[in-house]
Amino acid sequence: MGRVTVRRPVRKLTPHGERRRPDTLAAEEPLEIRLSGTPLAVTMRTPGHDVELAHGFLLSEGVIGHREDVVLARYCDSVDDSGRNTYNVLDLRLAEGVPMPDVGVQRNFYTTSSCGVCGKAALDAVRLKSRFHPAGASFTIEADLLTTLPDSLRERQRVFAATGGLHGAGLFTSDGTVLAVREDVGRHNAVDKVLGWAIQQDRVPAHDLGLLLSGRASFELVQKAAMAGISLVAAVSAPSSLAVELAEECGMTLVGFLRGESMNLYTGNAIA
Repeated sequence: MGRVTVRRPVRKLTPHGERRRPDTLAAEEPLEIRLSGTPLAVTMRTPGHDVELAHGFLLSEGVIGHREDVVLARYCDSVDDSGRNTYNVLDLRLAEGVPMPDVGVQRNFYTTSSCGVCGKAALDAVRLKSRFHPAGASFTIEADLLTTLPDSLRERQRVFAATGGLHGAGLFTSDGTVLAVREDVGRHNAVDKVLGWAIQQDRVPAHDLGLLLSGRASFELVQKAAMAGISLVAAVSAPSSLAVELAEECGMTLVGFLRGESMNLYTGNAIA
């Protein structure tokens, strides 16, 4: 498995002079996801929890909906110049009866923006595509509990504490318990990892869970939550306009600027 962090020498410049010291960086490596040997997607990610990432990606694309939909996940022989396995190619096999995705699902995350799609057609596609519609959830949480969660998320972002270079995502219950936290250089990957955790733990549809984001809430991240049946998304930073539109269309609660003891409630009424 690739390293989560990398040490590099830097020149630190300050008003008091210059000095050389080692710096800890978040590792970033490509991961190619294959289905039965067929390349499906490439994403730049922080190594670790790759199987969860792949499951979450397939869930958010509507390919799978349950743990049993994937029967095998294994790393392929992808070697570097020294002949060592890079663990950067992951092949999954779907269960019998689970159809392979349309070619249109293939995409390269090198060129994917934080949104990637826009407009009414995109909203319609998500609403029709989700098999676990979040509008059916009855998830609520008290405001004072929700305001404590960013600190809980930060405390469990160990690699962020060492590097300052990773996004975080967490799943929490209505009593304020943070069940799972994942980190990644890509905010979409961090969300895919926690969704992958949920599907592997048989917690999908995740009507009883909320999603917490360490940064902003983009359309893509709200879409991923909707595909898992999550009805509440809370972000430390701002949402995009299309994220708000999608949350409203799907009957979700969307919280932004969750900082200190305050928050902005953009859609929904799941905050008690």
